[in-house]
Amino acid sequence: MPDDSPLIQSLRTAVAAAPADVPLRLHLAQLLLEADRSDEAVAEAAVALQHAPGDAHARDLMARAMDAPPPSAPQPPRKRAGFDWKAAEEQVGDAVPPRFTETPVRADGQDDSEGADAWDVEDPGTVRLADVGGMQEVKDRLDAAFLAPLRNPELRKLYGKSLRGGLLLYGPPGCGKTFIARAVAGELGAAFLSVSVNDVLDMWIGNSERNMHEVFETARRQAPCVVFLDELDALGAKRGRTGHSGMRNVVNQLLSELDGIDSAANEGVFVLAATNVPWDVDNALRRPGRLDRTILVLPPDGPAREAILRYHLRDRPIENVGLGKLVKITEGLSGADLAHVCEVAAERALLDSVRTGTVRMIGMKDLLAAANEVVPSAEPWFASARNVAMFANEGGMYDDLVTYLKKRRKL
Repeated sequence: MPDDSPLIQSLRTAVAAAPADVPLRLHLAQLLLEADRSDEAVAEAAVALQHAPGDAHARDLMARAMDAPPPSAPQPPRKRAGFDWKAAEEQVGDAVPPRFTETPVRADGQDDSEGADAWDVEDPGTVRLADVGGMQEVKDRLDAAFLAPLRNPELRKLYGKSLRGGLLLYGPPGCGKTFIARAVAGELGAAFLSVSVNDVLDMWIGNSERNMHEVFETARRQAPCVVFLDELDALGAKRGRTGHSGMRNVVNQLLSELDGIDSAANEGVFVLAATNVPWDVDNALRRPGRLDRTILVLPPDGPAREAILRYHLRDRPIENVGLGKLVKITEGLSGADLAHVCEVAAERALLDSVRTGTVRMIGMKDLLAAANEVVPSAEPWFASARNVAMFANEGGMYDDLVTYLKKRRKL
């Protein structure tokens, strides 16, 4: 190694004392390059690039020390003569959608944009319990559980009633449990957050629990908010019957969220859940302080059937329809069944109009024929529920169901 000049020796000493000082090391490399000691200059520039990979001065020194031309500034791409791709893209832009628009997914399967804001909090708008036809007993119990305490803050404070609560709606499918939950949110003037099993469950370990936590965190920030857990038997199945540990963890997380972090964590968060099979729901979820109140939502009564039929016929061409008679012969049909009756009647009139070439209105004959064709979808549910009411009614949990079955002489 050639003898170092006093300046180079001083710089070497300074660099040894401050090895991360990039400008100082590059000054030493510059002096070494000017002294025709390019190998040493390359070594110093390489160390500088380790500390500052994007340093332009270090790259330039490295290139000159290696006897390579310095990197030039990137030149803008030249326009190709010939086909005008930009003009072609503008012409087909409305017809051909972009091929790749999704945000890249991380290694754990989650989108970087996901989080609390990924949950859609809805405004129930003008839906109220008055829009629910009939079902007066259900409305009265909902009023006692949620609405009366909210409307009377002084009495709520006097009796120590918190703005928390959980209520389980159960009954045969198609009887309006989701609509009732929306109506409760409307009565409360609260936001509405509907959650199903597809929204929560995730193939990646830990993400399902995180999703459940984010649901409740969103509701707490949006309070007052109604969290509606649809198909609770899927989200909160009995842990003893769940073979997969991931599902057990989801139930544990749900229990934790229902309890809240502290006594006031869920203030203003109202949890409503719906299920067709409450006997498959984990018992811990129905403990006092969680989903401790239960309401049986049965097939619509007479006033409710009339309201449902009127709703589904309101925009259809009908004549001489007697809703009173139709209400009587549709006893036992669910709300979904009644909607199907109107659909089948409309289909009969439409096909008849096609065959005859003469457009006609939907008449009573079409509706009666449709009502006779539709099989009550709730019957299989009552067949299963009967066994539960007879042999598994511990603590009077299903007394409402027993009363209804006895009234209908099904028990």
